[in-house]
Amino acid sequence: MTTEETIAALDRGEVRVAEPAGEDWVVHEGVQAAILDFFRSRRMEPREVGPFEYHDKIPLKTGYAELGVRVVPPAVARYGAFLSPGVILMPSYVNIGAWIGPDTMVDTWATVGSGAQIGAGVHLAGGVGIGGVLEPPGARPVIVEDGAFLGSRCIVTEGVRIGREAVLAPNVSLTASVPIIDVTGSEPVEHRGFVPPRAVVVPGTRPKEFPAGTYNLSCALIIGYRSESTNLKTSLNDALREYGVGS
Repeated sequence: MTTEETIAALDRGEVRVAEPAGEDWVVHEGVQAAILDFFRSRRMEPREVGPFEYHDKIPLKTGYAELGVRVVPPAVARYGAFLSPGVILMPSYVNIGAWIGPDTMVDTWATVGSGAQIGAGVHLAGGVGIGGVLEPPGARPVIVEDGAFLGSRCIVTEGVRIGREAVLAPNVSLTASVPIIDVTGSEPVEHRGFVPPRAVVVPGTRPKEFPAGTYNLSCALIIGYRSESTNLKTSLNDALREYGVGS
């Protein structure tokens, strides 16, 4: 496919930057390269949307009624992002190459970066920041699997993968290098770049020694796992209360 054909296929959901392959994910380098080529080939153009004026290279996505998507002003999705039926965009932003599954909520001032893969039935709460990853080609984008709940002001970048039905408390910040420490057993178990399915995660710190002294650095703590009795529609606070940390 040409670059233009690839971007059109991305917009229709016929190709993806990354997709599940068994228990893992496969990244399509050619699709990432096509997005970068698309940026290079486009010229800046003014665009008017009602009383608003924009000046950008990438057109806005259109046809929401036909897609079965609810978009609340002034939410913006760029052409080349795919939104499944039942998606709700509160005033938020979805970048090119992103793929969002059915019945997912992108809440107020949340952002979904370029190439990010967001599953079905996910809730990205207010102010969640999902980073974009397009280069180097082959780099894994941020992945949030089905049924996950990310609390307000969570930040997930650098290709971190959030497992199915995981719950992240407000203000959890994850990069590829931030330790994600399971403290539910007799000994800590450390993950990096991956939150296991159904894990309940809260912000934490741990001490590290430097020449100037000992200081606490950010980490994330897995304090439990969602029980079978916790259905997918529970509130974030309900899930956290099971572990004594909800408000």
